[in-house]
Parts: sequence; C-alpha cells; structure tokens
Amino acid sequence: MSVTAFAPETEARFALARQVADAVLFEGYVLYPYRASSAKNRLRWQFGVLVPPAWGAECEEHDFQHTECLMEPRADATLAVELRFLRARRRTVQRACADGDFETVGELRLGDRVLVPWDEGTEERVEAVVTVDELVDGDGVTIAFGRPAGEESEPVLDKSGRTVGRVIRRYEEISGALRLSARELDGPYRVLRLTAVVENTSTWTPADGQAGDRDAALPRSLVASHLLMGLSAGSFLSMTDTPEWAKGLIASCRNLHTWPVLAGETGRADVMLSSPIILEDHPALAPESPGALYDATEIDEILALRTAALTDEEKREARGTDERAAAVIDLADSMPPEVLERLHGAVRGLREVTGSASAEGFPDEYGIPRPDTPWWDPASESGYDPAHDRVVVDGRPVGAGTRVRLDPGLRHTDAQDLFLRGRTATVEAVLHDVDGAVHLAVTVEDDPGADLRREQGRFLYFQPDEVTPLEDDA
Repeated sequence: MSVTAFAPETEARFALARQVADAVLFEGYVLYPYRASSAKNRLRWQFGVLVPPAWGAECEEHDFQHTECLMEPRADATLAVELRFLRARRRTVQRACADGDFETVGELRLGDRVLVPWDEGTEERVEAVVTVDELVDGDGVTIAFGRPAGEESEPVLDKSGRTVGRVIRRYEEISGALRLSARELDGPYRVLRLTAVVENTSTWTPADGQAGDRDAALPRSLVASHLLMGLSAGSFLSMTDTPEWAKGLIASCRNLHTWPVLAGETGRADVMLSSPIILEDHPALAPESPGALYDATEIDEILALRTAALTDEEKREARGTDERAAAVIDLADSMPPEVLERLHGAVRGLREVTGSASAEGFPDEYGIPRPDTPWWDPASESGYDPAHDRVVVDGRPVGAGTRVRLDPGLRHTDAQDLFLRGRTATVEAVLHDVDGAVHLAVTVEDDPGADLRREQGRFLYFQPDEVTPLEDDA
C-alpha cells in the first residue's frame, strides 16, 4: 500500500469527477441571502456529516459511511482512493482596545464588510493507492488519519492600514479511518465486491451540557464526506444500469449513508463517486452555470437575480460572512447580460412529436411548415376516461383501483425512484398523452398523505412496464 500523490493519468481522470464532487462538498455550505444572521444559515451542514461516535450515539447522527459496489479489475490493477471532507474552523471576531488588548464582539463593522462569528469549512483530503490484491488478502487495508488542534490569528486592518481588530480561527482535533477490502463473488465473470468504510474515530466525549449541542460536535466531525475511487485497469459496474447477469450481485451490495455512481468522462466506467447525495451515473454541471452558488436547491437564474438585488448593507454582511459568500456577491454584481441570458434555459435534446408539420404545410413566421391538420385535436379526448380505462400489463387489465408493485428505474430518469422500488401502490387513473403513450397515476400504500394527494389530484406517474399487478388483487 502507498499513501502518495496520484499518477498523472489518475489525477486527470479525477479532475473531471471533482467538478461534481466539489458541488457535493459544498452543498448547502452557505444559503441565500448569504448572511450569517439568516435563519437558514444558523443550522449548518446537513449532508455527509460523520460525527464523533460518543455524540452520535445519543443524537442519532452517523459516525460512519459504508459503500459497496462491484468492479471488474484486470490483472495487477491498482485502486486510487480519495476521501474528501470539510473540517469546520470556528471563527471569532475581536475588536482592538485602546490599551492594545482585544475584546470578543458580535460584529466588527468595516467599510466594505461586516465581520461576524462563523464556522468556515476547509477542504481536507486523504489519498491512497493500493493494489487490488492487497484488498482481497486478509482484512484488506486500513488507512488511519488525523489532524491536530490549532489556532490562527489574523489582524483586521481598515482602509488606512490601522489595526482595528483581529480574527481568531480555532481547529479541534479530528481523527478517522478509511477501511478498504474486496471479495471475489461467484458468477459467470470475475467480479469483486469493493467495500469502503469511512469512520470518525474521535475519542471526544461531550461535556456536561453538551449532550445535545450539535455546535460542539461539528468542529470534530467530518463534514460532507465522500469518496472518489478509480481503477488503473478495469471497470466498475453501474448500480442502476446493471447487466442482467449482475443484478443479483448488485442487489447484495450494502450502502449506508452514501450512494456510489459512475463519474468522470461519459462512456467510461473506471471512476466511482460515492456521495451522501443521491446522484445518477456520470453527473455533470450545467455548462451554463456561471460559478458556485452553494445553494443547489435554487435555480441559478433566480438566485443570481435575487442576490444582485440585495441591499448594500445586506451585501456588506454577506461579504463579511465568508470568502465564498463574498465571491457569490461579486459574481452576481459582475455578471454580464449575455451570461445571465444563458441561465434562462437550454435545450438538451429534441424529439419528433406525433403528427408534426408536413412539408406541404404553409410555413409560419419562423419558416417551420404548418401541419395540414392540427397535431392535437381536443375533440379526440372524448374517447378517453381516466377513471374507467384499462391497460393490459403482464396479461392482466390494470385500471383505477388495481394494486401494483412499483419497479421504477427502467429509464433511469429519477434518482429518487430507488426509494419506491418494491413498494405497493394503488392505481388512481389511466392517462393518455398527445403522443399516444400511457401513464398510470398511483398513490403509494402506507403513505400518510395519500388521502390528501388523492383529493388534490397529486399523484406519482409510471408507465405500464414499470409496474407489476399484484396477484392478490381481484
């Protein structure tokens, strides 16, 4: 085993995957309106937080992540692993006193910003390269790591260069372990199940009064932790687009508090990203994105416009909150119109619509031929009745009231489908779209909000090949 810098070819493959991994690392780091005083920014970091074991046992947060996936390594292959996480750095603000001493304050107002106490996140990495043979032999490989406690002081100067205060940044000691192992499985081809476990091994114990204090645990936690794994020769198997022969093996993989997907260049399968956020294979950032906004629950266009519309005082506080928050403010203020226009929308693909315009039609103002007949005739809907229509699935008629088992994911259109796979549901309606496709509107059984969804007409939708009628349904 070696804990060393990656080879150039490995670094190049990981560089592309890190574009998405960075978004995972800083997901929700600071939310609009990017001020520390905002209620949204007082409860920090919700994804991939591995807390000290003594604290997590009482507060139901996790102290480990467990990843399992399948790989087909070639002879003499090596596995490069990069553990990435944020380390919380607690910042306090002090004002300079007349006697040369400093006093801790709630804010320090400067001309261009307002400095306030805040937990900054610094990126940490643990890198290792191991041979696949090492992972198969014995108990695998364990890589222990740690970072010592520390304190940094930075003077705060005004425009004239006079010291008006200082910022104190304190680190708490953290420790952890990365455990890697592999096991060869029975099957028609040589395939190994790779297991990667990340643990917070801190021995810190909450003091009296800190049992429920999350702020006390965060500086000793591994925040937004995730893994990049790359094979020098060979490939990983997709967890969702799995070949038929490997589906049973994939089903035996156990993933806790994390989810592995293929990453990096599309069409390749030699890099895996294990993320605390559910992603699809080969996730990518939109090319129109102007930069990191850290608030991934918002639409970039709306977020940029709202950020640019903040008052000068709000922008001063945001700039003093964090360097990353300041960068968002500067980005919104300097974004040229052509960049903002690209955020308004993009066409990723086109498909032909049934009954589209014929060449004989008279062209419209855009030069597109008009159809001789309308592509959709409202009168044609009279022959459909969602409440009584039936569709044949596996030789059985399915309609409103039929109980079915959900088997989504055939088209891999929604990462959230994995939560519904195998659940039972009741069909509420059979719907036909203008292209002639059939959709089943369903409510999931045991959903406490099913009656409310039914009253409001808010259903989940699946195509017939994504459900199986239940045998016990009359």
